[in-house]
Amino acid sequence: MRRLAYLLPVLLFAVVALFFLKGLGLNPREVPSPLIDKPAPALTLPLLKGDGQFTLAELKGRVTLINFFASWCVPCLSEHPLLMEMSKKGTLDIVGVAYKDKPEASLAWLARHGDPYRRIAVDNDGRTAIDWGVYGVPESYLVDGEGRIRFKQVGPLTREVLEKTVLPMVKELRK
Repeated sequence: MRRLAYLLPVLLFAVVALFFLKGLGLNPREVPSPLIDKPAPALTLPLLKGDGQFTLAELKGRVTLINFFASWCVPCLSEHPLLMEMSKKGTLDIVGVAYKDKPEASLAWLARHGDPYRRIAVDNDGRTAIDWGVYGVPESYLVDGEGRIRFKQVGPLTREVLEKTVLPMVKELRK
């Protein structure tokens, strides 16, 4: 009986340690979004440029990439040339959401680096980002013509992700 009293905590520790070790091998960028293949959360935000608001209804019938970004975000700058390239080629409609950023800072950043966005909404308090499950910027969501989220990219888009995942998905969704 005494052996069991010593063995039980050791076994419990071993089980917990195995779970932690398994978790260390996981990639946090591969956390699946519970929103995939579900309708995108409601979105009504003021526009960065001009008056009015941006809503999801504007996306009806179009495959669109919604990109949460900020002027203070260093990784946003690394993906920005790829967004600019897609915009110039007309590869995909891109809508920007300026996340917790001062409008003048966002405008200055876009003036300096280029504006790949068809429309830019402002999420000053981050509430919309919470509804969409944004972990941090940049994050991008591929939304189909019916308003369902089909893909989520945590962190900067890369050419590899674009060519191997996003563009084939866009082609399929446009059929």
